[in-house]
Amino acid sequence: MIWLGNRLRILDQTRLPQEEVYLELSRHQDVASAIKKLKIRGAPAIGIAGAYGAALGALEIKAKSRDEFLERLRSISQTIVDTRPTAKNLFRAIDRMRQVAKAGGDIEQIKTALVNEAIAIHTEEAEATKKLSQLGAELIEDGFTILTHCNTGALATAGYGTALGIIKWAGEQGKKLRVLVTETRPHLQGARIPAWELKKAG
Repeated sequence: MIWLGNRLRILDQTRLPQEEVYLELSRHQDVASAIKKLKIRGAPAIGIAGAYGAALGALEIKAKSRDEFLERLRSISQTIVDTRPTAKNLFRAIDRMRQVAKAGGDIEQIKTALVNEAIAIHTEEAEATKKLSQLGAELIEDGFTILTHCNTGALATAGYGTALGIIKWAGEQGKKLRVLVTETRPHLQGARIPAWELKKAG
């Protein structure tokens, strides 16, 4: 997931491993649709995408007053939240975006602050997953066979990965591992995506 200043670039997870298709999302509705259709999936990645979606929505708003702007932003934020009603990372990210908007000054300052907050959420997640992977790899020994369930790699976290990040970091330390990737529904993402990510990581 890459922020390009006025749009979000993602890898469509539904097309893997057969095709690597990148999408550029320039409207909050596009981000909401991508989350709903599982083109973006994984709780941390959904939270990050939701923050960027709120920022994109804010950039689209043309309002005559701060109150009008905030009201329209509330509606945009709710559209994004409604995409995944059980996604805690999404709720947390959107709550942060709402707090930033409320604390902002004029409309242009709020728009800038929202973009910066989305980038901060992404950066924090990337740093946290890298640290988690480094610490977790200490528990992995050479020759282990590890079973994973669902995908917990870079695509699910928009960072380094959680459980799959640990496996990748252990592999980078030279540990020889076997990994069994089990399917999850509805798109067999637990088998498809980790296998693709592990192959990419060598």
